[in-house]
Amino acid sequence: MSKQVRAKKHLGQHFLHDERIAEKISNSLTLKGYKNVLEIGPGMGVLTKYLIKKDIQVIAMDLDSESIDYLEKNYPNENLQILEADFLKTELSDLFGKEPFAIIGNFPYNISTQIVFKTLEYRTQIPEFSGMFQKEVAQRICEKEGSKTYGILSVLTQAFYDAEYLFTVKPGVFNPPPKVDSGVLRLRRKANFSLPCDEKLFYKVVKTAFQQRRKTLRNSLKTLNISDKLKEDSIFGQRPEQLSVSQFISLTQKIENDAVSTH
Repeated sequence: MSKQVRAKKHLGQHFLHDERIAEKISNSLTLKGYKNVLEIGPGMGVLTKYLIKKDIQVIAMDLDSESIDYLEKNYPNENLQILEADFLKTELSDLFGKEPFAIIGNFPYNISTQIVFKTLEYRTQIPEFSGMFQKEVAQRICEKEGSKTYGILSVLTQAFYDAEYLFTVKPGVFNPPPKVDSGVLRLRRKANFSLPCDEKLFYKVVKTAFQQRRKTLRNSLKTLNISDKLKEDSIFGQRPEQLSVSQFISLTQKIENDAVSTH
């Protein structure tokens, strides 16, 4: 093996060095119905080496040119394409054409929620997603209604994917160790992942509601110009964290129908 890659703070790098955990993460994808996997932030390839043993095409994408050089030297493999690129700025449909692909990685914590939001944008191509986050973020994504940490990220993700918190990872298995515990989660796209309401409005309702999460929906959704008649609906007496994903969908439908009937 060539010399080690130095972890760079500005890229949020913490290199996992526990082989058992790396293998466990690589095995968390079912690989059913697709052959392509995009790995984000491969670093020194601790996960990559398990992925390329499988019968799949892997693209490992990293911003760090030092990591890219290391991977090219140490993992020459016909199933692996190594790409120096910024995930958040990449047009994902360019990577695998129209084919479906999964996303996996030990994600840089500073961009992990943006990675999830971008996954939701490309959900027609991404049936499965699995990776390591800061523990609290992973838990928040998987949280159900009624919890203090349930929020925008939980609702929007779970509208399209079944979210499952798999296991917790302690700081000691990273170099350098992060200051917090990490958590691995898996997202599996729902069989029916198109919303039965206006998607833009759904996003707007969820975000607006949680921006003032202590208020009832009657107060927090004032800016949406809802008719007084609709505001009498009992759902508006609730706070956003009390609503399940399906209730947010039906709330959006009600607001949609209300806009039509009042104009």
